[in-house]
Amino acid sequence: MSEEALSRIAAALERMSPPPAAEPSFTEATAYVWQPDPDRLEPVAEVNRVDLVQLIGIDRARDTLLANTLQFARGHAANNALLWGSRGMGKSSLVKAVHAEAVRQGLPLVLVEIAREDLGSVGRLLAILGRASDRRFVLFSDDLSFSHDDTQYKSLKAVLDGGISGRPANVILYATSNRRHLMPRDMIDNERSTAIHPGEAVEEKVSLSDRFGLWLGFHPCSQDEYLAMVRGYCDAYDLQIPEDRLRAEAIEWQATRGSRSGRVAWQFFTDLAGRSGISV
Repeated sequence: MSEEALSRIAAALERMSPPPAAEPSFTEATAYVWQPDPDRLEPVAEVNRVDLVQLIGIDRARDTLLANTLQFARGHAANNALLWGSRGMGKSSLVKAVHAEAVRQGLPLVLVEIAREDLGSVGRLLAILGRASDRRFVLFSDDLSFSHDDTQYKSLKAVLDGGISGRPANVILYATSNRRHLMPRDMIDNERSTAIHPGEAVEEKVSLSDRFGLWLGFHPCSQDEYLAMVRGYCDAYDLQIPEDRLRAEAIEWQATRGSRSGRVAWQFFTDLAGRSGISV
């Protein structure tokens, strides 16, 4: 085979399997998204988040996660955290808000988001983050859950337990889920009822959530808390509206949605702000 043919083959192979991107210096942004194949960390110029003071009705979870995050960002011991519970109650918003507060205080904390379907590559990501010893990383996985035949949860154990090599000391995991045990309750009950040894049937999967040091529950809000959220958004954006009108419209909005949550409060405020000529 000629040298020219070999060169063409080599060039084609390089195009098919490009070299991995250079590791970031983590100076161009404070948040990144992990993208495997090829492995790279894409910087996020502006994180989509709300201020910590606008997260109303979740005071205990807010204070606990903030304290844990600041401990970690300062180089002290801290726990992995599982934020679980009702939809739209600010789980992912809280993670992004406490990260922003740590950055505001001048702490070297970087937020790295990894999708559930990319957990199989988490070992390679941990290797990259572990080499950046001058930074502390919150590894964030949003809306985490697993089905009965899903094996991605085994990759998650590499973050929580670390295996032989151990999890890098400068990495911590925050995950959000609608499920406390990260898998459907009916699936757990079904596997227990059909197994020869019910106690062992789902222990490996259910015990995954036990590996999180912090469990922070998010529950449906009351009407007063919902209205306080709406009022908080109005105050933050200086939207002037009579209290009785605000209350009536907010209650009507949540009645048409059939639920109350921080997300519903924000959606109502977005509509109200648009009608009032305010950009959010």
